[in-house]
Amino acid sequence: MDAFLISTGIVALAEIGDKTQLLAFLLATRFRRPLPIVLGIFCATLANHAFAAAAGALVARLLGPDAMRWVLGLAFLAMAAWIMVPDTISDDDAPAQPRLGVFTATLVAFFFAEMGDKTQVATVALAARYSSATLVVAGTTVGMMLANVPAVLFGDRIAGRVPLKLVHGCAAAIFVALGVATLLGAGRKLGF
Repeated sequence: MDAFLISTGIVALAEIGDKTQLLAFLLATRFRRPLPIVLGIFCATLANHAFAAAAGALVARLLGPDAMRWVLGLAFLAMAAWIMVPDTISDDDAPAQPRLGVFTATLVAFFFAEMGDKTQVATVALAARYSSATLVVAGTTVGMMLANVPAVLFGDRIAGRVPLKLVHGCAAAIFVALGVATLLGAGRKLGF
């Protein structure tokens, strides 16, 4: 259950102000069709994070416990620094009039925008850290939806009210705590 809760919390916080959340705002204002946008975000996230979790589980199997502890600890610390760098997105990043519909446009745009993104990298690290990739994917997907569904539904009304520095600072603090705990051997019972 820790894997699910920590994955949900970290990704929900990390996603606030992230380029994919900014893309969700952009898609919502451009298409004004919340249901297909939310479903596209969900499907894209599930596919992307399942791939990321599989990569994380593979890395965990390939590296020995000592190397894995250092890789994960340093990765979490790097994520803490990276999360403090604000993302931007332009109107050109969202598809114009979708030929295959709003759902497909959202699915494709979100899937590719999430490649190499903070939350995808976090999913890789979390899947390597925890033994249940399924709980990690479920948690990271719920975290993405917690951050992006309000962006789609309420967009402009909430965009200026979220204190991004505070949210990013909280997420960075969680990554630092995970990194330090991992480096100090907190995951030994999990084999790290």
